[in-house]
Amino acid sequence: MTNKVQISGEEVVKLTVAALEDVKAVDIHVIDVRDKHSITDYMIIATGTSSRQINAMLDKVREEVKKQGLKPLGEEGKGNSDWVLLDLDIAIVHMMTASARQFYDLERLWSGAEQSRALNAAHHSPENSHEHFIKLNRDQE
Repeated sequence: MTNKVQISGEEVVKLTVAALEDVKAVDIHVIDVRDKHSITDYMIIATGTSSRQINAMLDKVREEVKKQGLKPLGEEGKGNSDWVLLDLDIAIVHMMTASARQFYDLERLWSGAEQSRALNAAHHSPENSHEHFIKLNRDQE
C-alpha cells in the first residue's frame, strides 16, 4: 500500500511560485481554472530569458515538488524549446520565453478565469523583449 502525500492546491502553487522565483523567473501568473477546466485547478505561467533558464526553472520546480512527495504526471518541451510544460496534476506550469508567451498569450485565453501575479514577482519581461514583440507583430501582419 503506497502512502500518498496530501498537499493542497494552494500549497502546490506557493511551492511552485517560490521555486520559480528562486531561479529568477519573471512575470509569474497564477490562474485559477477550477471553474473553467476539469483537467487541473491552476495554471502557472512564468517567463524565462532563454531555453537554458527555462530548463533550470523546470529542474527547480520538479526538485521542490518531489521534496514534498509529489510526482509530476508529465513534462513536455524539454531541451531547446521555448515552451516547457510541467503537469503537477493540481497545477500545470508553463515556462516560456517572452516571445512564445507573447505569441500564445495564455493569459488572454484564460481571461475569464481568476488571475493573480505572484506576490513577490515585481519582475518584468527582459528589456530587449519589447523590440522582439514589435518585430514578431510585424512578421505576423
